[in-house]
Amino acid sequence: MATPEERLAALGLEVPEVAAPVAAYVPAVRSGQHVFTSGQLPMRSGELIVTGKVGGEVSAEEAFMCAQQCALNAMAAVRAELGDLAQVKRVVKVVVFVASTPDFTGQPGVANGASELLAQAFGDAGVHARSAVGVPSLPLDSPVEVEILVEV
Repeated sequence: MATPEERLAALGLEVPEVAAPVAAYVPAVRSGQHVFTSGQLPMRSGELIVTGKVGGEVSAEEAFMCAQQCALNAMAAVRAELGDLAQVKRVVKVVVFVASTPDFTGQPGVANGASELLAQAFGDAGVHARSAVGVPSLPLDSPVEVEILVEV
């Protein structure tokens, strides 16, 4: 059976190294049989891949890709905590924050960027409960922020 990272590699993706936090927190915390990640931004090589509001400067398609990058970064935080993504038994919950214009209502479609990628990486164990929330702004003018809760 393929590992989550092997499944991602088949898609041409890889889990990056965990990024240093941008404030006073840690990327992930294990409590019992669960790992909680901090909110992950769409950072790649130390920079946001795009900035602005969805429905304004950022298209829904760009935001979908941002949610995918956030999910990869969340997986990096989990891997750093556990040492191996194969230890994940189930993705339990995903919360996606979308910085959007007041008239934008496509937050669930943006959140699918993270949800679909997690399902591809973890198979049935990657299907999860989710919240997709529109917000007026996010740190560093990020359009998307994702946090995940996994069972190990």
